[in-house]
Amino acid sequence: MVQTRIATDKDLPQILDIYNDAILNTTAVYDYEPHTLDMRRQWFETKQQQGFPVFVAEENNEVLGFSSIGPFRAWAGYKYSVENSIYVKDGQRGKGIGKLLMQPLIDAAKEMKLHTIIAGIDADNKLSIDFHKQFGFEEAGHLKQIGWKFDRWLDLVFMQLLIK
Repeated sequence: MVQTRIATDKDLPQILDIYNDAILNTTAVYDYEPHTLDMRRQWFETKQQQGFPVFVAEENNEVLGFSSIGPFRAWAGYKYSVENSIYVKDGQRGKGIGKLLMQPLIDAAKEMKLHTIIAGIDADNKLSIDFHKQFGFEEAGHLKQIGWKFDRWLDLVFMQLLIK
């Protein structure tokens, strides 16, 4: 049975594998080069220092996905706005793992008295857009040809959930 819990340092190698697969094989991350374990460790430590949670979905000691929230933009006036990230391991997508990872993010944002969660999604990723809609996210903007990956221009859709 898949369990959702707060991530620990021990999860970082598996989190890194999931993230690097997204970099190399999808447009979920507009990056080109795989990250190192040190980079992922620094990312995790920054999340902890800023008080933002990282969750994992796990079954039989295997991390099947992870999620987090973090600053939307660096300026003080954005302190009540966060951006979410959810990544599910290749071969595990479409099994409800993303749903298990989203609700804890929303609950954490409410507990932190945040006002809005923003998702930046590649415009061609209809599955992610529809997934976010299931949780009440609405399209808030569409930026054309903002990213370049896999020898083509990519559009970015911003979706937003106002926390009540």
